[in-house]
Parts: sequence; structure tokens; C-alpha cells
Amino acid sequence: MARILIIDDDAALRTGLAEALGDLGHVAEEAANGNAGLQRLADQPPVDAVLLDLRMPGLDGMEVLRRIRALRAPPPVAVLTAVATAANTIEAMRLGAFDHLTKPIGRAEIAALLPRLLPSGIAAVRMPAPTEEGDLVGASPAMRDVQKAIGLLADSDATVLITGETGTGKEVVARAIHRHGRRAKKPFVAVNCAAIPAGLLESTLFGHVRGAFTGAVADARGSIRDADGGTLFLDEIGDMDLSMQAKLLRVLQDRVVVPVGGKPVAVDVRVLAATHRDLAAEQRAGRFREDLYWRLGVVPLGLPPLRARPGDILPLAEHFLAQTDGRPHALTADASARLLAHSWPGNVRELRNAMERAAALSRHAVIDAADLTFLQAPPPADLPDETLPDAVTRLEKSLIRRALHAAGGNRADAARRLGIPRQALYDKLRRYELDVSEIPTHPVGKADI
Repeated sequence: MARILIIDDDAALRTGLAEALGDLGHVAEEAANGNAGLQRLADQPPVDAVLLDLRMPGLDGMEVLRRIRALRAPPPVAVLTAVATAANTIEAMRLGAFDHLTKPIGRAEIAALLPRLLPSGIAAVRMPAPTEEGDLVGASPAMRDVQKAIGLLADSDATVLITGETGTGKEVVARAIHRHGRRAKKPFVAVNCAAIPAGLLESTLFGHVRGAFTGAVADARGSIRDADGGTLFLDEIGDMDLSMQAKLLRVLQDRVVVPVGGKPVAVDVRVLAATHRDLAAEQRAGRFREDLYWRLGVVPLGLPPLRARPGDILPLAEHFLAQTDGRPHALTADASARLLAHSWPGNVRELRNAMERAAALSRHAVIDAADLTFLQAPPPADLPDETLPDAVTRLEKSLIRRALHAAGGNRADAARRLGIPRQALYDKLRRYELDVSEIPTHPVGKADI
């Protein structure tokens, strides 16, 4: 997918060209005059090619072409004119136009032009736009729901339990809740409960006083007091042992922390927790306290796996490429297809690692499918003999049943797992005449929010 700028004072022509480019899978941007076009070229994200009208009021096409070619990294320019003459054809080509075409130009001519106009003939190379390290990337319906929830929760003090498979970005979401809220200028302290031995976790969280135990040669505040006024993020809370769970419960209930060997200290801290485990199942198995489970899950926020939101794969890949070694990188069509075909069992973390690896080993600014051979190829499918509509129907029914089963019959939660709006799930249930009461479920402890 390429980004193509149309500079023309004829609004109807711009609209027609933009529609043709969109139908061909590209992003079209419009400028109504030469000055507007040059201003757009000075902004981000970069433009891959330009379609330029010659006859415009004010700054004419020849002068615009001259200024474009003087840029440090000028995009290729195809000149369009209603009156082609030997003089303007020669001059346009002399100034560096890629081609000189006569209006009206049809969709077939555009389709034939683009493979020649775009760099290296690759019609689907796109340079990633600049992004920030902490950006929460994703425009799929499931991620839009997550982003909306972050906006609603940011200024609240409610405890949030973020759930999802390993690598789905739970800490990124926690940091986004903190960064966009009223505590943003206060500390954000993250503690990985699975990475700290049980014997050290109490001191790490609650702190200690000097002499409380062998080796305690000085007072230690602990992570909870370090986060005072801000946010404490407890990652992998499902791995915390039962004795520590009881002590954490008091912090959540009373906002009081007791250092090892010390006296109670009041704290003002917001707690966000995350886990890849099914805490409801852990609670039923006796490995997680029921009272803590309900205290943590005041607001449950589930993150979908990457395979459930394929529309976010390429934007995320571009985002991670932009964070690599400083060199600009782009994805070819073949590379994009290879990324979309991968199942991503490691979710967003695996995708990030893949982009860092490809960028580090590639000698070129363009990442091709050959740079991604380390990704496991999908197994050949043993497909039944059926029509495409029948196959889509069968697959949708299966996925809906599985999501409802996993969500304990909670349709709002099932819609989030499927990455679709709740109303879309209701429509599909009616269309396929699926009876929710006949789908085996297990309780998950989530409210239908």
C-alpha cells in the first residue's frame, strides 16, 4: 500500500483519482493547489509518489515540479495535463518528471502507471510513520474498545485487572492508563510477581526496617511506598503465593502498608494488576484467594490475542520498525503477506522481536519476505469441499461458540474475544439461529459491561 498525493485544482478530478487509487489498494491524499501540495510534502508521514497537474492558478505545475525535485528525497512525480504540447512535455521530463500523461486518465492507465512509478516497482512498500515508544497501537474493533476503556478508567482510582495471553501488551495498557490519568506526574512502579522469589517479594513490596532480618542493614521503602501518589502495577499477580495475597488484600482494602519489622504506614496508591492465568479457575482450585480475586477484579479489562485482531498486525509491525536502529525500514507486499499468515503464538511481543530481528539482519531499507524466513510457515490446510460462503458461515459459528464457551455465556465478553462490536455478535446470533443456552459454559466472574 502506497501513499500518493494528488495536486490538482479540479476537485472532481481529484475525487475520481482518489477513488481509483483507493480501489487499487493505496492511500490517496489531496491538495487543491501547488502551495498546499508542497506543504503536505514537508509533513509526515512521507509520500510515496505524486500526481501533479500542470495548469493551476498561482503556483503552476512546472514550478511545483521544480521545487519537489529540489527536495532532499523527492518522491517520483507523474505530470497530468489536459493540453499536452511538445514544449510542456519536454520541459516536464527535463525537470525530472517520471512520466507525462494526458487527461482524462482512466483507472486502467493509473493501474499501469503505479508499478512503474512507485520505488522499485513495489506497489505495497510503505514507510512507517514516526511513533512513540509508549504508543498503544491498534485500530481493530477489539483494540478500539480497549482504548475507550482506558479513557474511561484513566482518572479513576478503581483497581483494574488486565487479563490476556502472554505477550499481548498488558504492561503497555497499564502504562497507558497511568499516563493518561490524573496521576501521570507521579511514579509508575511495576513489579513482576513471578520474577521475584516468594521469600523476597514481601520485602520488595512492603519494604523493611533496619535489622528486621539478616542482611537488612538499612531501611527500605518498598515498591508500594515508592508508588505513593501514583500507580503500582502488579504483573503476573496469579503467581503470588497465598500468604502474600492475604497481606496484599489489606493494602487494597485499607491503603495501609506494613513494612517488615515496622509499623503501618498509610499510602495513596492506585493498583493495576495483570495475569495470563484464569484467576477464576485458580480461585476454584484453592490457589488464589476469593476475596482478593473480587478486590482485584473491580474492573476487568481483557486483551485479545494478536491472532484475533489481524488488522493490527501491519500497523504494529511498522510501529516496531520505527523504533529499531534509526534507519528507515519499509515492508514489501510479500513481507506483509508473510506477517499476516503467521499465527503469532507469542502475540505482540513475538511480533516486536521479529521486527527487531529483521531490521538488524537486513542490509536494505526494505524488509521483504526473505528477511522473515525464520517465521514458521503455516501448515497446508486440508480444506473441505464447500463454497466460500458456506466455509465462512461454518467458521463464524465455530468461533462464536468457542468465544461464548470461554466467556461463560457472557456475550459482551465473547464479543471482545472475537474482536467485534457487541451488536455485531447479536446480529450473527440471530442470523445463524444460535441458542446461547445450549452452549456449554463455565463461570468467569465478569460482569456484562
